Amino acid sequence: MNEIQLKYGCNPNQKPSRIYMEDGSDLPVKVLNGKPGYINFLDAFNGWQLVKELKAATGLPAATSFKHVSPAGAAVGLPLTDTLAKIYWVDDLGELSPLACAYARARGADRMSSFGDFIALSDVCDADTARLIKREVSDGVIAPGYTDEAMELLLAKKKGNYNIIQIDENYVPAEIERKQVYGVTFEQGRNELKIDKNLLSNFVTKNKDLPEQAEIDMKIALITLKYTQSNSVCYVKGGQAIGIGAGQQSRIHCTRLAGQKADNWFLRQSPQVMGLQFVDGLGRADRDNAIDVYMGDEYEDVLKEGEWQKRFKVKPEVFTAEQKKAWLAQNTDVVLGSDAFFPFSDNIERAHKSGVKYIAQPGGSVRDDLVIECADKYDMVMVFTGIRLFHH
Repeated sequence: MNEIQLKYGCNPNQKPSRIYMEDGSDLPVKVLNGKPGYINFLDAFNGWQLVKELKAATGLPAATSFKHVSPAGAAVGLPLTDTLAKIYWVDDLGELSPLACAYARARGADRMSSFGDFIALSDVCDADTARLIKREVSDGVIAPGYTDEAMELLLAKKKGNYNIIQIDENYVPAEIERKQVYGVTFEQGRNELKIDKNLLSNFVTKNKDLPEQAEIDMKIALITLKYTQSNSVCYVKGGQAIGIGAGQQSRIHCTRLAGQKADNWFLRQSPQVMGLQFVDGLGRADRDNAIDVYMGDEYEDVLKEGEWQKRFKVKPEVFTAEQKKAWLAQNTDVVLGSDAFFPFSDNIERAHKSGVKYIAQPGGSVRDDLVIECADKYDMVMVFTGIRLFHH
């Protein structure tokens, strides 16, 4: 099959719509179930490239949770701690396979943004991963294959209409890629940059001590940024993205947005949030929404009389700004990646507030000296890659 007709494009009024191979060759994908749409395929192809590169760079199975052509989360398959299993709502599933751990981490990084995601998996989808996917609100999944048990589980999702795509993991795209905007064709060479140890060798700070896990996390950050709409910044810790800021016109706004998401990820592990007692039968999405509001400035919306009873068995105490600041101070050894240089040191100051210790960025700003000076002030390790990673 070299063409798949789609219901419509980005919006229902954009017809006709299809994906196809211009050279007449077969598409590298098969739709095993459902009817994926235009945006589904954009998410699927971008997500697949991300996880394929993550696995190649780390040797670990990888997963990503995509929304609106940018990842909400990305991770490799490291085991989950009891705390992470609980905040990701998978503590009832027992020990999970490495691939399922990767998706639990990718989905759990920013569960609010991952609601209704499109999933990409680097490896054949197993039963553990399918079982996790089956109970989440998701539009579809792409993987190089599916076990029989995984297919059975996924086929039961969304009344049998869940989008399941299989991709040929050996497919190699053409070196030149093209797209049209306003009737004009754009052409460029594919971004085949390999993100490896050599790219992370130019230390510009006084501290040059980069532990193995921090190096892995740097690779995760940069590969994630390679498929995130620019401008973009990514915070990573322990094998997973914990905050992604995408599509902002200002880099400091990327850093703040991603930093706030990273803070929320860590705040979810606090005793105040872990101790919340939800009413019986409250779904995961409603719990996620309640936690998000409870941790934020609008906490009164879920704590006022008549509202807290809808969500909690016991009215929670206010999570004060002082308590949140004290808890966040315990978050350390976070990695920060940026798809382009930091033009001002305010980005470093903001990153420090979210526990950043290691930074990978292209460098090349006229104010590099001030950015390095700020990083040295906090004894950070910063690498200049010399490579920009814009994606549009």
